Amino acid sequence: MPLFYQQNINDSTSLAIWHITEDESFFSEKAIVQRNITHPHKRLQHLAGRYLLRFLFPDFPNDELRVADTKKPFLPGEQYHFSISHCGEYAAVIVSRDKRVGIDIEQYSSRVENIKHKFLHVDEMAMIETTTDQPVNLLTTFWCAKEAMFKWWAFGDIDFSEVLRIENLPQQKEGTLQGYFTKDDVEIPLCLHYNLFDEIALVWLATEPDVFKVVD
Repeated sequence: MPLFYQQNINDSTSLAIWHITEDESFFSEKAIVQRNITHPHKRLQHLAGRYLLRFLFPDFPNDELRVADTKKPFLPGEQYHFSISHCGEYAAVIVSRDKRVGIDIEQYSSRVENIKHKFLHVDEMAMIETTTDQPVNLLTTFWCAKEAMFKWWAFGDIDFSEVLRIENLPQQKEGTLQGYFTKDDVEIPLCLHYNLFDEIALVWLATEPDVFKVVD
């Protein structure tokens, strides 16, 4: 069973990363494709993510999943809060009964250098330029953190460089990044947890479910 990583954050919140080596039939026993996905690998990623929902919480109602206009999957009534990410041969999920969550995984790639101006604030750019760490890995980690915050926000249509901010650099393979969400004169501090594996970066966050209602 290619469970790559699992973390039971507390009694109500867990996350896992799956290294996808199986074919579609393995996942389709516990998950269904909810959109018209014709590309075989994207279908496999889609199924692996939904398989992980029940892997973490066996009573997760996969058949009740809906997809919002922002393309974010959700459960009506929010019996569970959850977030899904996939890249390459990996799928990741975080699920919680009582926290609003966001997760992202990214493979390290030099392509992130071509888009850094789209997601980094000038202060973040300056902070990154002060370190001698591997720039690709660091940029990938920041991109991963911003994606996790974006999924936590869930409503789309925000400027990654202005609304989603990060205030410190990762100092080791596992730790926390201090960040904040700033919109309409409201600033919400966020604690982002990261793990930097050999091939991929993982970032996740969990907050009280109504923490951002002040910016609705």
